Amino acid sequence: MLKKLAGGLLAGVAVGVMSMSAAMAGELTVYTAVEAEDLKKYADAFNADHPDIKINWVRDSTGVVTAKLLAEKNNPQADVIWGLAATSLLLLKSEGMLEAYAPKGVENLDPKFVDKSTPPTWTGMDAWVASVCFNTVEGEKLGLTAPKSWKDLTKAEYKGHVIMPNPNSSGTGFLDVSSWLQMFGEKDGWAFMDDLHKNIAAYTHSGSKPCKMAAAGEIPIGVSFAFRGAKSKAAGAPIDIIVPEEGVGWDMEATAIVAGTDNIDDAKTLVDWTVTKKANEMYNSGYAVVAYPGVAKPVEHFPENLLEKMIDNDFEFAANNRKAILDEWQKRYDSKSEPKG
Repeated sequence: MLKKLAGGLLAGVAVGVMSMSAAMAGELTVYTAVEAEDLKKYADAFNADHPDIKINWVRDSTGVVTAKLLAEKNNPQADVIWGLAATSLLLLKSEGMLEAYAPKGVENLDPKFVDKSTPPTWTGMDAWVASVCFNTVEGEKLGLTAPKSWKDLTKAEYKGHVIMPNPNSSGTGFLDVSSWLQMFGEKDGWAFMDDLHKNIAAYTHSGSKPCKMAAAGEIPIGVSFAFRGAKSKAAGAPIDIIVPEEGVGWDMEATAIVAGTDNIDDAKTLVDWTVTKKANEMYNSGYAVVAYPGVAKPVEHFPENLLEKMIDNDFEFAANNRKAILDEWQKRYDSKSEPKG
């Protein structure tokens, strides 16, 4: 599936994409899975400080960007990756595709947001945490009780009423699947997903879409991430943000320099900027948990117990088993994936 995705599905191209061969000094090609609504904000904030560096953005979902980078391993087209799941960057690191670099000020970050190698090959930006968005109005209409756990989602009453992200496309979907395998064990994890699949209406290609759909009343239950739920609830959506009792998966967006870039100085300038307090304040407008301690402001409607429910995520497990997990998921469940594009 990853190779198939890499064969030309990079649909979301933003802000004029150019190839590396056409790039020049003061110009960077940056691959990202940052939410589209945040991308212009990132570009504007960086260029306010560095107007001499032009960024050509290539944006798509986590799975598509990861697949594209792997397909281009022997002929890299990107200079920098800004905003991709840490599990994806660990995979790229294992393939020797990242340039080791310690950005200026990296010592100010929470250590769990920094690659353990010296010097590090990637630095974290922010974390997103799984949760369930439950539309109370639609739930009441359908006579549904609010779920309290992941296992609850396999109950017969929820048949056709649950949407979650496809892990091949979405980083949120992958953190769900990899966390279930960690929490329940491999055998019981796949058994849980078999039962959950019976209740799934569709698998989306976006991690935020299930909660957006629940907020709009298009589906009563969307498996998504907590910050999206908090934003939707603050905007007046009749949803509850449920933190499943067993614990929740999480991942972080992170940044790295692509090995072999011809624009190493500009790449370092960008990566230095991405770890600044200013950049982290920007990340906090889209994420409740950021890498720079003391920056994150309280988020209205963000579940109070969410941080304590974050599992001790084994990122190495998730990265090293990514392909096998995605292949197995694809084989079992892809029949309910929404059309791409």
